[in-house]
Amino acid sequence: MPQPLTDVLDELHGQLSDPDRLVRAVAAGKRRSGTPKWVRAELRPVTLKGVRRLQVVVTSDRPHTRNVDFTDPVVAELLAEPFGNWHVETVSETIQLRVTKKGEAQVSRQAAAHTAVTSHDRAKEHLLAPDDPIYRLIGGNAAKRRQVDAFLRALDATLGRRATHDQPSAAPNGPVAPGGPAGDVPIRGEDVRPLRIVDLGCGNAYLTFAAYRYLTSQGIAAELIGVDVRADQRDRNTALAAELGWADKVRFVAGTILDAPVESADVVLALHACDTATDEALARAVGWGAEHILVAPCCHHDIATQLRKHPSPLVGQPILRERFADVLTDSLRALILRQRGYRVDVTEFVDSAHTPRNLLLRATRAGAATGGGEYDALVREWGVTPHLAKLLAE
Repeated sequence: MPQPLTDVLDELHGQLSDPDRLVRAVAAGKRRSGTPKWVRAELRPVTLKGVRRLQVVVTSDRPHTRNVDFTDPVVAELLAEPFGNWHVETVSETIQLRVTKKGEAQVSRQAAAHTAVTSHDRAKEHLLAPDDPIYRLIGGNAAKRRQVDAFLRALDATLGRRATHDQPSAAPNGPVAPGGPAGDVPIRGEDVRPLRIVDLGCGNAYLTFAAYRYLTSQGIAAELIGVDVRADQRDRNTALAAELGWADKVRFVAGTILDAPVESADVVLALHACDTATDEALARAVGWGAEHILVAPCCHHDIATQLRKHPSPLVGQPILRERFADVLTDSLRALILRQRGYRVDVTEFVDSAHTPRNLLLRATRAGAATGGGEYDALVREWGVTPHLAKLLAE
């Protein structure tokens, strides 16, 4: 039955302010009486440099993350916002609060689940566990973490789990000192050049941070550079790198994919760079002569637009044209990379249930140029000019 809202909010304040009880809390929706300042708010405890803190992620146009003391007034401020729903998980129970149209509290409670593990249970294997402490700091929802983990599998397979003593030595980037951030595997040898990995269009840098975390745990000396056009993203990510103690190995620059001030790359990553931004990432990688390229494309408007005047019934209906443009665009990208001396695989890197944009272009520099005749035939038949071809011709 409905309860006085103030009484329930007072109870929640105690739960959210207790670092020994709170597991996670999410506020969302709006009440009939008003609209909250934020679309969504999430709170969870994190341990930073041995100190228990409250991580608060509030989302409007984009997420904002900060870590505060449990006594910070932000808890009271969020509870005062007219959110329509609260979901609070504690060590002993899960509390669901829904505010009714009359402004009363409709509350349901469920005991915390404790699942017994038997010898027949098998945990799902992850390269970087979804509950890895790094995610408590950098954030990312469950779907994003699955995508990142799947991308890490592709990266891991591409690099062949190379050990640090197999990497090239004495290069322009200079030596890497033994040791690293807490939790990393020490780097062997003093003449090892770290593998330079550039994440183009990194955004919130979930992939950048996760890749560094995983690779160093495997003993691979790595330097990660994240590129994003927004200066505020660079500042946020740089602050997180410093908080993790990785500032000397994980850095961020602001700039477009094509003009970002990065001189070279051994490996280039791009996760869901939209439309021609994927072409820009591929062009930059080719320009650097990157050894490996892993790109998950997103949207294919450029070729779809060019196909509008084509008479084929394959592209006569908008939805068919859109789907065909996906296939044609990535086929042409693969052929262009082959002409530039790369061996290319086009695969699915994660189940489509987690994202419909689950295609991965994985290229490794092989030296021999192939695919020219096939490329010419396709562009002639469909009357298109791939953006990647234009970029590489400049």
